[in-house]
Amino acid sequence: MGEIRIIPLTGIPEVRPGDDVGALVGDALERAGGLEEGDVLVVAQKVVSKAEGRVEQTDDVLEVILREARAVRRRRDDLVIADTEHGFVCASAGVDRSNTPGEGWVLLLPHDPDASAARIRDVLEERFGIAPAVVVSDSFGRAWRQGTTDVAIGVSGMRPLLDLRGTDDAGGRPLESTIIAVADELAGAAELVMGKAAALPAALVRGYRVTPGDGSARELVMPPERDLFP
Repeated sequence: MGEIRIIPLTGIPEVRPGDDVGALVGDALERAGGLEEGDVLVVAQKVVSKAEGRVEQTDDVLEVILREARAVRRRRDDLVIADTEHGFVCASAGVDRSNTPGEGWVLLLPHDPDASAARIRDVLEERFGIAPAVVVSDSFGRAWRQGTTDVAIGVSGMRPLLDLRGTDDAGGRPLESTIIAVADELAGAAELVMGKAAALPAALVRGYRVTPGDGSARELVMPPERDLFP
């Protein structure tokens, strides 16, 4: 593996319901010099949700959280850890009050982030003749670790996991359980240049060779039979 570059895509305007995220990102890519074979595009969930109309005004955020939750894992006052309709386990069922149109507004997760990523990919392929892998990212907390990091909640054009089981490590010992969450690593790397309040909702990761395929971000979710913390 050689050098990896992370290129912030600047100049993307405030996204509103009905906007074409692929077209807006395409304009930013033109300004950045276009696409190259093997590029990975990371797009923040918030702009995808806004474009898809997954934004609403409410005076009862908790009601929205409970509505969006498929199941509640833990609750302490207003803090809710829940399963979403996608199977993700996260705070507030993915309902977010930051970077919204104003006070009293909330953003909800896209209904199908994989499909959202696929639509963006299709628009870019038609425009540039190159179909980049696309990751839709969001910030998640992590059990037993402080702080948040961005993870993949939608993917298109790549396998989200790199399964190294059956290969040998540097010492020749066979790997028995190593599976790398590549899509999450790409999302976290891109967030370093996107930031939380920098109005940079997309970035290009160049130089990393993903495994192409029809993967889904739901593959990153721990299967119920392996979940030690139901």
